[in-house]
Amino acid sequence: MNRTVVCVVGPTASGKTKLGVALAHLLDGEVVSADSMQIYRRMDIGTAKPTAEEREGIPHHMIDVAEPEENWSAARYVTAATECVEDIFRRGKRPVIVGGTGLYVDSLISGRSFAVQCTGWRQRLQARVAAEGIEPLREELRQVDPAAYDRIAAADEKRIIRALEVWHETGKTITQHNLETQQRPPRYRAVTIGLNFAEKAALWERINRRVDEMMAQGLAEEVRQLLASGVPRTCTAMQAIGYKELAAAVAGRGDLAAAAEEVKLRTRQYSKRQLTWFRRSRETQWYFWAGKPDFAAARHFATEKMEEYGVL
Repeated sequence: MNRTVVCVVGPTASGKTKLGVALAHLLDGEVVSADSMQIYRRMDIGTAKPTAEEREGIPHHMIDVAEPEENWSAARYVTAATECVEDIFRRGKRPVIVGGTGLYVDSLISGRSFAVQCTGWRQRLQARVAAEGIEPLREELRQVDPAAYDRIAAADEKRIIRALEVWHETGKTITQHNLETQQRPPRYRAVTIGLNFAEKAALWERINRRVDEMMAQGLAEEVRQLLASGVPRTCTAMQAIGYKELAAAVAGRGDLAAAAEEVKLRTRQYSKRQLTWFRRSRETQWYFWAGKPDFAAARHFATEKMEEYGVL
């Protein structure tokens, strides 16, 4: 078997899970999730985690691998997901990577090397922000890495700290590190199928309907249980769309109906960012739903593309 993986990407609510399972059946494959929030246990409804019925007996990896209190980075994801992909290949099966977290998909395929993370430097930089504000760090970044300074939003404290952390720890700018990584040949050959709707309004309607379904399924109660179990509202997992808004509402800072509308808005905004990310790649083969998703037609489209790559 050639070491080609199949990827199914696209915005949230575009049908990735169902098509990924269909292709895994076709290929005698297994799914590797590339969703930054489905890694967390006990966060099922708000992450649209596929149910046992939806998985149709296909093994799914990189789901329910962490507690909500844990802070997973892209580097940690790539390490764990690569082990899954290699194990699937060793057993003579085909990895099908399914998800909407573009950084995870790209980093897994490319074999991207992440700069060393030094907790000591991060803590020092965070302490400086607490004492001085973010502007002195932005000025330092402007001096050592003007490209990163121009690229990173002024309010993006996390990325500013990360860029300076890399500089202090390695002596290289994060811009230089990223360039060196991009110049390496990818770890895996990939056939990438992108899903989207021909009309933006159709995607947004699907997103709105999905949020309504999540609320009906008990998203608010899921959030209450997480908070009651001691999961802090400030942890990374609880910043996910759906959880952050509902956490505020169940804590008495707003009503659930207004929170649900905010979730719909933020999810639509997120879908736009996802599409911006995935559209950067010229290799992605896009399939556009003309109306109601026709998965038989999408499967046929994907089959043709996989045949071109020698996967079938």
